[in-house]
Amino acid sequence: MNPEPEKLNGASLDVPSDKKNQLKQLFPTVFTETANEKGELVESVDFEKLKAEIGHFSEIFESRRERYGMDWPGKKDALRLIQTPSTATLKPCREESVNFDTTENLFIEGDNLEVLKLLQKSYYGKVKMIYIDPPYNTGKEFIYPDNYSESLQTYLEYAGLVDSEGKKFSTNTANQGRFHTKWLNMMYPRLYLARNLLRDDGVIFISIDDNEVTNLRILCDEIYGQENFIALLPWKGRGGGADDKNLLENHEYVLMYAKFHLSFQTGRKIKSGELFPKYDEEKKRNYKTQLARKWGSNSRREDRPNLYYPIILGGKEIYPKLPDETDGRWRWAKERMLKAIENHDLEFAKRNDGNWEVYEKIYEPLEGEFRTKLYSAWLQEEVYEDIADILEEDEAKTTAFGTKQLKDLFNGVAYFDFPKPSNLISVLLKIANSNDSDIIFDFFAGSATTAHAVLDLNRQDDGSRKFILVQLPEPSAPETEAFKADFKTISDIGKERIRRVIKKLNEEDAGKLDLHENARPDRGFKVLKLNKSNFKQWQTLAPDASPQQIADQLEMYIDHVDDNATPEELLYEILIKAGFRPTEKVENISLAGIPVFSIANGDLLICLADQVTKELVDALVQREPLQFICLDSAFHGNDQLKANIVQTFASRNMGREKANQIIFKTI
Repeated sequence: MNPEPEKLNGASLDVPSDKKNQLKQLFPTVFTETANEKGELVESVDFEKLKAEIGHFSEIFESRRERYGMDWPGKKDALRLIQTPSTATLKPCREESVNFDTTENLFIEGDNLEVLKLLQKSYYGKVKMIYIDPPYNTGKEFIYPDNYSESLQTYLEYAGLVDSEGKKFSTNTANQGRFHTKWLNMMYPRLYLARNLLRDDGVIFISIDDNEVTNLRILCDEIYGQENFIALLPWKGRGGGADDKNLLENHEYVLMYAKFHLSFQTGRKIKSGELFPKYDEEKKRNYKTQLARKWGSNSRREDRPNLYYPIILGGKEIYPKLPDETDGRWRWAKERMLKAIENHDLEFAKRNDGNWEVYEKIYEPLEGEFRTKLYSAWLQEEVYEDIADILEEDEAKTTAFGTKQLKDLFNGVAYFDFPKPSNLISVLLKIANSNDSDIIFDFFAGSATTAHAVLDLNRQDDGSRKFILVQLPEPSAPETEAFKADFKTISDIGKERIRRVIKKLNEEDAGKLDLHENARPDRGFKVLKLNKSNFKQWQTLAPDASPQQIADQLEMYIDHVDDNATPEELLYEILIKAGFRPTEKVENISLAGIPVFSIANGDLLICLADQVTKELVDALVQREPLQFICLDSAFHGNDQLKANIVQTFASRNMGREKANQIIFKTI
């Protein structure tokens, strides 16, 4: 038995290894062992065998061959970027949060690529819906650094959080060259990692305009799969203006993909304003009628031959006949049709040509029931139906309404250009069939419209959806009203908007009868900020590091905890690296006189004290956690004590199923 405890891995999820493990579950026979340059046996994929497994017996694997798809300079480097783990951390910021200790909502300030990597372990396959409003690549907005080596250091330098060579954010203009390439290199790794976070029934919505809609569609076909494309939803996103050249460009799109279309089911909206003019004396209910025969497209007999069969009426066979008297087809299978006949749910009428027409009876819903219909792909109709009761007659039905929402919150000043109306996101939440405690993720958060929509919709339907927002602290220009109002970055605007929405909702609910005393809405958010690791051995060196930097790094392994790090900052980094959500409930407890953090009702116990004792371990075993993590330095070189603790946990785990064993790790 290994006398050493397992070391906690300080990096984010290893994406290549994860994909390889998924492949192994599907095709275990294609894995083999081959010798590397050092003569060591390593596991590898036999691609010829894999092709044979999926039926491609005659193909010869080639390094390059023509194929349908998208390619651009730097795509391989962007893929390598995905596969490079992050060793960064997310530092808690209590003073900027609301209800820090109880909320499950997150606002993360930092580069969204690094953050996406850090969230892989704790939110893998947990997100119901992603909405993003990325840069449209019009030549006027910021595009993330395009250097094929984005990293925490890149972010710290560009954000001005460390000394650098004066690097600044910049726009991506067409006369700089690599115009589309820079945008694709930004989007590809982010969309790839985002897919990992979606549940099997999850869906992603992406706002875009004509500049990159074609490239984005092909990019998503590659990442999400063409078969998982759901819709390209147009809407009148803006009013157009004098800068438009040929036509008034007053539209935008929302591109919609499911993770697995077979697992995803779109939401439906309640039908309203329906009339039921007829009355059924037998059932004492109003009803209306609809043809039982299929009409319009795919209504011919040859379109669905199995739906062409006779109905018996008074000993006479009735077949579905189109108006031109050719053979048509029914809408239902025969079994369902016979059930409708048995229940007297059909109505018959003779046409002028002598053929019988059959109608389905559609009954008026009883109290508490309702009929539904699909949402329209023309989002304009849906968004402004959603706000019809609060929209002025002459009010602009575009992002101008989003601007109005911000002005209402910020005393007449918007502080952010062209924000989406929160009702757009609300409609998308309904189309996504989001409910209950679903997690909603937006990693181009802007002015935090998504958080506004989630909080509003939760109030409307008593939902408990959670949001995760990520926004780069992109500086506000000194001449802007935002900068003058002390909103130095876009993320400052977003955080303040959420605070004001929470305050507004709480004020509106003040004094109302509380029918859900034990399930109060989560109106808070926890602010986390991207930064370098608090554990020095997890910090990576640049490829051009000097000998002195390397020597300093080696020294860090002796005293590897940042002296400036608070216990809470250490705790949150360990949570993220151990695969627990940073929203888990944290309790401070004492075991054998030593302070310990209890996470997720005791599933994880973390001790950051500078000493570990045998008495502490005995108390830990009684608590039955799933994991226990402590500082390696807390053993003060006492390898015997460490080995004894490993043995104690091993004895306790003996004969137990793996899921019930305690995992012991050190940092």
